[in-house]
Amino acid sequence: MLDADFFRRWMTATAVSVDREAQRLTDLDSAIGDADHGSNLQRGFTAVRQELEQERPGTPGEVLALAGKQLISKVGGASGPLYGTLLRRTGKALGDAPEVTEAQLAEALRSGVDGVMKLGGAAPGDKTMIDALVPALDALADGFAAASAAAEQGARDTVPLQARKGRASYLGERSIGHQDPGATSSALLIAALAEAAEGAEG
Repeated sequence: MLDADFFRRWMTATAVSVDREAQRLTDLDSAIGDADHGSNLQRGFTAVRQELEQERPGTPGEVLALAGKQLISKVGGASGPLYGTLLRRTGKALGDAPEVTEAQLAEALRSGVDGVMKLGGAAPGDKTMIDALVPALDALADGFAAASAAAEQGARDTVPLQARKGRASYLGERSIGHQDPGATSSALLIAALAEAAEGAEG
């Protein structure tokens, strides 16, 4: 069973990872976006980490709702609302339960990803964060490590795609040949989930 501490570890591991990879995310974004994806997410997840240390929410749903709220308020551009929606929708789907199963988390995450797809109007193959999140969801039945590997592969698979949504879509064919920064940061989020699970097992 996964409790609030597990979800706090997930968000903290994400913050550490985003901090470490911020420059790479910004470099990817400089090729096909506004060159601010790394710095925006870094600011957002730093705020998430600080807020979780102060507030100490007691349920998995509350942890994700608080994280999502922070991202929406602190992160500029599209990534704040998108990541905020992902986490808040997932948290809402988990409800008030003090502990949830891996299957319940997978189902709740699907609700979160559906919210992102609706908000951004993106589908798999559009060269967005969805290209990492959907493969991760599909692989979750095989465990968190499998989901992380699928998300990483999904991010790499955006390289040959032409962007059809977001800032990168303005570039048309020039977006081909670049890895999508949103898919890359989504893969970091799922890798942090796997890391939190390893910590729980250890």
